Amino acid sequence: MKIRTMSGPLPHPRYQRCSECDYLFTLPALRRTQTAHCPRCNSKVEKGKVCSLPRLIVIAISILVLMPFAYTEPLISIRLLGTRINASLFEGIWQMSSQGSPLTASMVAFCTVGAPLTLACSILYLHFGSKLGMNLKPVLLMLDRLKDWVMLDIYLIGMGVACIKVKEYADIDTGPALVAYIMMTLLVTLTLINLNIEQLWDEFYPQRRPKGVPESLVLCLACKFTGHPDARGRCPRCHVPMPLRYKHSLQKTWAALISAMVLLIPANVLPISIIYANGQQLKDTIFSGVVSLATSGNVPIAAIVFIASVLVPFTKVIVLLTLLLSIHFKAHQGLKTRIRLLRLVTWIGRWSMLDLFVISLMMSLVNRDQLLAFTMGPAAFYFGSAVILTILAVEWLDSRLIWDAHATRHTEYTD
Repeated sequence: MKIRTMSGPLPHPRYQRCSECDYLFTLPALRRTQTAHCPRCNSKVEKGKVCSLPRLIVIAISILVLMPFAYTEPLISIRLLGTRINASLFEGIWQMSSQGSPLTASMVAFCTVGAPLTLACSILYLHFGSKLGMNLKPVLLMLDRLKDWVMLDIYLIGMGVACIKVKEYADIDTGPALVAYIMMTLLVTLTLINLNIEQLWDEFYPQRRPKGVPESLVLCLACKFTGHPDARGRCPRCHVPMPLRYKHSLQKTWAALISAMVLLIPANVLPISIIYANGQQLKDTIFSGVVSLATSGNVPIAAIVFIASVLVPFTKVIVLLTLLLSIHFKAHQGLKTRIRLLRLVTWIGRWSMLDLFVISLMMSLVNRDQLLAFTMGPAAFYFGSAVILTILAVEWLDSRLIWDAHATRHTEYTD
């Protein structure tokens, strides 16, 4: 058996820094079904080619076709005192805005309409913009941050919670747009799963592998490119500045977290919903609404609302406080545990918007023109603002700061 020897220079390895712990390692070529994880913190660094851009374009067009019907036609309807009342997504947003809460309505509109619409239009822009020679970098940068703000699946669960709350007063029927909304939600979820931003960067803006000492390579947090800054200190791929750490990360995170903590006080003390029934006014705070759901026999739904509206926001606050204090005091123990907690609050943070979606649907179903009326309480604005601030606090926290204290004590990670 002959052994062939390789002539010529060995291929230059591809170095990559982890965006969560800044660990430097060599990244091999990935197959379609493979995923690369950081050898130190186990964060997902890159996945193989999942779905080509032409297929994403077909899905995006399908989403845009379904949107007008899913947003404007009735999702659910009730029969109250012989009158049929329809609830659509747009109607709920309009009711919130017309009753004096345009800011709260804009939060719901962005997460259910603005973000999904931007996602579909951005994919189409990549296709047509590349043919017209337009700048695609801002769109690619935006797509990477848009995933956490698309909340069609949470709105679907909110629809179920609203139906259970209304069934005590009226009969409920499904609307003609429900199937279209479910199909649109599935297509958006499929798009997010198959959207490989790194693959798109390599397709539109391929870069040569950087040379020089590997330890001098810097990570661009914007596009996740590992290389050397240009003469102006910018990433050669996306032209965003490449500092060693995210600028003013701790200050921004502290500001957002403290603001969220302050807003959570009126959000939980003031009523979040007000129901007028039989001439009586019934006010519910977040917690009393959970209790009323549980006492009426809807324990599983009460548990979902409690987790999304009470447990998740306070858990995020506690976890972020713990992480920020550990960074300030340069704690070097439990690094893997802290990074897992950060990933957890990143994933669960968006589910806190459930209460606002339920309120939007309830306002569309039971309006002031009926003997039974539902309106939004003052706590809704404070709660929605606190949820958005906690999401921003997680995004602004540079997780690499957690590992800096460890890097000053050890050259290799041991946990």
